[in-house]
Amino acid sequence: MCGIVGYIGKQKALPILINGLKRLEYRGYDSAGIAMLENGDLQIVKQPGKICELEESVAAANFTGNVGIGHTRWATHGVPDRKNAHPHTDCRKRLAIIHNGIIENYSTLKNELILKGHTFVSETDTEILVHLIEEFYDNNLEQAVRYALAEIQGTYGILVVSKDEPEMIVAARNGSPLLIGVGEEEYFAASDASAIIRHTRDVAYLDDGEMAILNHKTFVTKTIHDKPVTKYVERVSFDLEQIEKGGYPHFMLKEIFNQPETIRDCMRGRLMLENGDVRLGGLEVHLDQMLKAKKIVLTACGTSWHSALIGEYILEELLRLPVEVDYASEFRYRNPVLDPETIVIVISQSGETADTLAAVREVKKMRSPVFGICNVVGSTIARETLAGVYLHVGPEIGVASTKAFTAQVTVLMQIALLLARRKWMSAEEGKKIIRELQAIPEKVEKILQLDQKIQKLAELYGNSHNFLYLGRGYNFPVALEGALKMKEISYIHAEGYPAAEMKHGPIALIDENMPVVFIAIKDHSYDKIISNIEEVKARNGRVIAVATEGDEKIKERADHVIYVPQTLDFLSPLLTIVPLQLLAYHAAIVRGCNVDQPRNLAKSVTVE
Repeated sequence: MCGIVGYIGKQKALPILINGLKRLEYRGYDSAGIAMLENGDLQIVKQPGKICELEESVAAANFTGNVGIGHTRWATHGVPDRKNAHPHTDCRKRLAIIHNGIIENYSTLKNELILKGHTFVSETDTEILVHLIEEFYDNNLEQAVRYALAEIQGTYGILVVSKDEPEMIVAARNGSPLLIGVGEEEYFAASDASAIIRHTRDVAYLDDGEMAILNHKTFVTKTIHDKPVTKYVERVSFDLEQIEKGGYPHFMLKEIFNQPETIRDCMRGRLMLENGDVRLGGLEVHLDQMLKAKKIVLTACGTSWHSALIGEYILEELLRLPVEVDYASEFRYRNPVLDPETIVIVISQSGETADTLAAVREVKKMRSPVFGICNVVGSTIARETLAGVYLHVGPEIGVASTKAFTAQVTVLMQIALLLARRKWMSAEEGKKIIRELQAIPEKVEKILQLDQKIQKLAELYGNSHNFLYLGRGYNFPVALEGALKMKEISYIHAEGYPAAEMKHGPIALIDENMPVVFIAIKDHSYDKIISNIEEVKARNGRVIAVATEGDEKIKERADHVIYVPQTLDFLSPLLTIVPLQLLAYHAAIVRGCNVDQPRNLAKSVTVE
């Protein structure tokens, strides 16, 4: 969600801050601001809207200072305007703070601070924190921050500066990601490594309840209770080129077209065709525990929840174990029934999703083993789960997830195959699945060649008010994901349903203005899907069918057909989702929407 970047060193801070904020635009935001320590004073510039507007605002200032902090805000408390944008300052304009997260007891603290004479100018919870720091401040910024945080209930990733201690930035984290970048006599702080990778790839990740004190020469880490902590500096694995558009008009389109390669990367070094097996190093030590499980629970949010639904179908079919899928946002509130023989797998692209992280912590309290699937190396979920599997698809910049979804399904397939080979599956059966997995990237490439055809479909239906997506079996979750993509970036109301559920309500919506997307591949439910198409056509609905290559029968019933290659049923979502991603993308273009940064959405949702 909100983005944080800070710099202290020998270079001018302003260009580093602006560039870092631009790298964080993909996370979603509605205002931005910077605080500069400039000639013994604290200079604050804030602007609602985009980074380019902030950049215009600071262009004439000619800031030359080498210490500063910057922020992109996604509104939680208070509308997105200049007064609510970060940084926030104390009453005497000595301190400035930027903050990601939620202060849950802000109302109580605000009332107490008002009684002590503090004046507030914004509607945000963050402003309470800077006034609380002011209350404790006596020319020792580190101590004042530590004392203030002891009063806070909630989540935070913060950077704080003081004009009275201009050679220092204090950073702290609890539930909101924060890392320290290490250069030569210069240090960076950021919520995401993409903000600083142009300058350094050496980073140290703060854990919850930790803070860092940065100056020009070094950084010190400790707990907020003042106990020293040793942090190891790690090397960021991705390159700058991976967070550039590479000639594509939007990151989302680049990431859709990158999927043949990202699916390969997700399988690279893991598939062993010679014996029909899978090697997942992160799970190796825990295989016995996983094999003894009597139930599996998958939990996630949004797109990751849809991949979990596909994982449920795959795991149940290959392992013959009961599998449950839960929204992570509901998981901790419904008192789930867990025990040591139930394994929990959490799924999150960012590895920082607040609801999913809360589920991890709930599972750990109940003493069930919890494993993770995520993309970001060093993320909180990667560190807090027992073990797991990385996607290895590189940074996903587009807010609407595409390549991470197909990678998550690929990883779930590999986990299922790994366990099935040790339970019952023959080497020959394993080889058959692996051959099909290895063929998926080439088949995705073939689907991507239909881009122009799908673009024309989007031009035809892009101004519709509603879409209905229908699928069965493995492709019911694909219908959900296709509808989500359409909603997220084109703002067209879209719903996904199991095709058989259409007649239990949604059929009332169907008329000549309703485009209905069917995932109608040739699988065990094909004849049923054909019947559902007939029901829609009988009510003058417009049918767009995603069908298997060579299926001529479907042409007689659908208004438009998008063909995908044949594959195994449980791998079909890796193919059927691709045309739906493209359809949503082109519909958004037709409607003039901001594809990479859809309104009100954030890439990494770090508040519950």
